[in-house]
Amino acid sequence: MTPTPSDLTTLYWVLGEVALPDVGNGYFIHRSSTVAEHFRQYGPVQINDEPPALVFASDGGGHLFAVTGSGRVWRSTTASWFHDFEVDAASIQEFLEHIGRRVAEPN
Repeated sequence: MTPTPSDLTTLYWVLGEVALPDVGNGYFIHRSSTVAEHFRQYGPVQINDEPPALVFASDGGGHLFAVTGSGRVWRSTTASWFHDFEVDAASIQEFLEHIGRRVAEPN
């Protein structure tokens, strides 16, 4: 069983889900029930030497965002659960701050 990162647990205490289709390519933080369902279907994402990761968000291009036990947020390089992931943010907080800056950008 993959433990749920504490930052992800905290996020779900505050938010149910987020849909920002008009920000950049779009950002979608999935409901915790969706995260659980995806985990049952696909299992955890294995990224390099990191602890197993849980996919918790996606963008409008189909790229996935996963958080590991270390707290780092990773983005898939393709629209796939099974290809490479690269570091997107050092933490969920940094990930959310990045989205906040994108929201605040003038069009």
